Amino acid sequence: MINLEISINYVAVLVAAIASMAVGFLWYSQMVLGKPWMKQMGYTEADLKKEQKKMGMYYGLSFILSLITAYVLSHVMNLSMNFFNYEPVQTGLTSAFWMWFGFIMPVQATGEIFGGKKWGLFAINTGYQLAALFVMGVVLGYMG
Repeated sequence: MINLEISINYVAVLVAAIASMAVGFLWYSQMVLGKPWMKQMGYTEADLKKEQKKMGMYYGLSFILSLITAYVLSHVMNLSMNFFNYEPVQTGLTSAFWMWFGFIMPVQATGEIFGGKKWGLFAINTGYQLAALFVMGVVLGYMG
């Protein structure tokens, strides 16, 4: 019999969202992919400095969205662990991958197809989404 009871560790959801934000700060930093991202977006250093006043609000909204993603991933992981009997971290990584592959990447790719944007930007942005989901999955797996 499959156990469909869902148990959410809200501290793990919070830590996973924070970890996702940390991945984003690193991913889009000048040391990693910040410069190619800026080039693909057509931004200059001056453009980014001009936008800095709004960054607090942007990061706040992004954090709320990360909380939602971590919460939903936690639900998916709970159901997956009960159904497949995987270990928690394995469940986190496989759930993260399939959520990315089935939902996030296709939506982003469709945006590129119809939006006429650059595929290099797609690779940077969807790569971040996959990395962030993997980190969330590991955190939720260890702490869940």
